[in-house]
Amino acid sequence: MRPARSARSAPPVRALAGVLLAASLALAGCGGANDSDGGDSKSAVGAEARQAGASGATADKGKSAPRTPDLTPNAIIRTASLVVEVEDVSKALAAARTTAENAGGYVGKENTGRDADGHENTQVVLRVPTEKYDEVLTGLQGTGRLVDRTAEAVDVTDQVVDVDSRIRSQRASVNRIRALMDQATKLSDVVALEGELSDRQADLEALLARQASLKDRTGLATITLSLSEAPVKKAADDDTPGVVDALAGGWHVFVTMLRWIVLALGAALPFAAFAALLALLWLRGVRPRLPRRPRPTPAMTAPGPLPSARPAPKSSAEAERD
Repeated sequence: MRPARSARSAPPVRALAGVLLAASLALAGCGGANDSDGGDSKSAVGAEARQAGASGATADKGKSAPRTPDLTPNAIIRTASLVVEVEDVSKALAAARTTAENAGGYVGKENTGRDADGHENTQVVLRVPTEKYDEVLTGLQGTGRLVDRTAEAVDVTDQVVDVDSRIRSQRASVNRIRALMDQATKLSDVVALEGELSDRQADLEALLARQASLKDRTGLATITLSLSEAPVKKAADDDTPGVVDALAGGWHVFVTMLRWIVLALGAALPFAAFAALLALLWLRGVRPRLPRRPRPTPAMTAPGPLPSARPAPKSSAEAERD
């Protein structure tokens, strides 16, 4: 009877063990899920904290880092001079004008003429923006055969900074004088302040004029372009002098010599005429009126003894007898 009873009680025990196992597994799963959720939330919170810390550090760095001062760009005065030989001066000059105007510049000065051989030449001053200086210079060199080129760059940054600083100080000084004039009550004080204000305003205007000059010379480069027609090349046969060339050269020398002689005579003629006039006045007017000196009479001397006759020379016979 007992074995049968133990068989009947086995299934309920197994079922209870299965329920407990399932419940423990369920509890373990819930705990793992809660742990994973907590870990994710902690990770998110840590990430937010790190991001906030980085933002704060960046903000602190930005506040603590000193601000970089604005640097004044270099103020450079650029000048250049070009001498170019071209076939047609008029066309080359028109091209130079177009190049300068397209770059935003203008023609400052122009002088055109012809030399002794009849070749046309011109000199033009171009003002172009500094940033277009190299481009315009290259374009002008391509208009013909480059004979000479000079370029110069002068850094005047110190002068620009000094003038700007002095202008600010002078403006503040003028404003102080004006404020004192508004507060002055005595006529003598007003007159003195007006004289001081006039002097300081004159200094300020001089500084402003210098500032404008520096701005113009640094903002616009100056290019002096000299254009001349290329000389015509002669044939090789014409280089050899001939009889006609010799005669022409001799005649040219003769005419030149006569010209110099005529010029010398023309230069000396006024002096010669003046000297002749003085001589004529002396001979005709002054000399006849001068007292004449009497001629000295020769002194009378006593007659001396007559010279004795010279003895005749002896002959050889007489000489032997003696």
